[in-house]
Amino acid sequence: MRKRTLLTVATLTTGLLTALPATTATAAPSGLPGDFNGDGYRDVAIGAISANVGSVRNAGAVVVLYGSASGVSAAKKTVITQNSTGVPGAAEDGDRFGGSLAAGDLDADGYADLVVGAPNESVGDRDGIGTATIIWGGRSGLTGGSSLPQSSAELSEWGGYSSAIATGDFNGDGKTDVTVTGQSYTGVYRGPFTRTGTPVNRTGVYEVGTTYEVIAGDLTGDGAAERVYPYTVSGDHGGVIGYLGYDPGDESHPESDYALTDLPNADGHQGAVGDINGDGYGDLVLGDHEDPRGDKPTGHKGGQISVWYGGPDGPDPEQKPTVIHQDTAGVPGAGETDDLFGSAVAVGDVNGDTFADVAVGAFGEDNGTAKDSGSVTILFGSASGLKGSGATSYTQNTAGVPGSSETGDGFGISIRLVDLDKNGKAELVTGAGYENGYGAVTVLRGTSTGLTTTGAKFLSARDLTLKGGADFGWVIGQ
Repeated sequence: MRKRTLLTVATLTTGLLTALPATTATAAPSGLPGDFNGDGYRDVAIGAISANVGSVRNAGAVVVLYGSASGVSAAKKTVITQNSTGVPGAAEDGDRFGGSLAAGDLDADGYADLVVGAPNESVGDRDGIGTATIIWGGRSGLTGGSSLPQSSAELSEWGGYSSAIATGDFNGDGKTDVTVTGQSYTGVYRGPFTRTGTPVNRTGVYEVGTTYEVIAGDLTGDGAAERVYPYTVSGDHGGVIGYLGYDPGDESHPESDYALTDLPNADGHQGAVGDINGDGYGDLVLGDHEDPRGDKPTGHKGGQISVWYGGPDGPDPEQKPTVIHQDTAGVPGAGETDDLFGSAVAVGDVNGDTFADVAVGAFGEDNGTAKDSGSVTILFGSASGLKGSGATSYTQNTAGVPGSSETGDGFGISIRLVDLDKNGKAELVTGAGYENGYGAVTVLRGTSTGLTTTGAKFLSARDLTLKGGADFGWVIGQ
């Protein structure tokens, strides 16, 4: 196993808002991840990065759908823009507010908060710098906000700071931290945060490569989340993969408290973490959606995913991972050029058997004559790991799924598995970012036998009052 200490630089420590029924005065907030109003039901945030805000085109918006015993609906929502009361900044053309999303209780009050990236936001006279904003949770849901601080190093970078955001307890102190990245600069903010957005301290990390992705989760079972920043280099177009783990050193130099373990045989560009084999350790699922080619000989036609199983020392670089694609026995479909299988990945327990399952998006999948209409495949976890047997695939042509597969819909462009109705089984929330030119999401309920299309819900950008091209459903918060 090859570990190396990371070199870092230390730094300083009008939308539509729908009022929600407050929780009862005596009720304590649930403390659940992603429960913004503390009512015991998890919620889901969805980006509409090209939504118009008033007369401002492509400024971006975030739609928050609140969970309930009956799941989510258009009636119980909050739409947040940079023109919403208390949110820093102002809606400007092309900001792409909502371009990245991550939830976590940042101020330790029991209510989940939401970190929103606007990767094209201008700062001063610099275009395209990017910013990150915390929207605060509370009894009435998400309201108000604070900007995360940026250093002069970040302000000198062009390339969408906040293109990727993740939350987690990165140092095992029981408090939620935040990592924000874009191109070649990554910031790590240590919680808890004040309501002005000020963290306990902040570290800038330079050696994670040029990346627009981040994956976070506990791979070692020690209570501290590891971080993965996939990126490509000329000699490895399959994706350079390594994970940062907490490795405390000199207390006066918190910037040296993380070490990088390389996974030289791993490839991927997207991913998620969950305990697929039920051994108490998070497993790293990587999506490698690109077809093999001359400068990328690895992978599988149409795309693939791989699972690197965690352990007390994290995933062993020498292990043989589980690799699944559309030509794996039991998996519906077949690997075809540009399917993009693995372009979106999510982990959650769909059937309540305690083993995490995996949802895989393939938004380039053709269905009949409907090119690039897209699909989502559900793969089931087990004591022996992820399996192809019993896998199910869903498109907008599947019986009971609203709508129909149309050329360019992009069904499966984003996915999340989250229990929205508190029945112990995760729902599938998936975006069709190009649906009707403005985007939509579909929600399928989890049951003891897997997903069901009974009671499936379809919410388009227009159902949620979003204007313009919207690109609703391109991004779903984790």
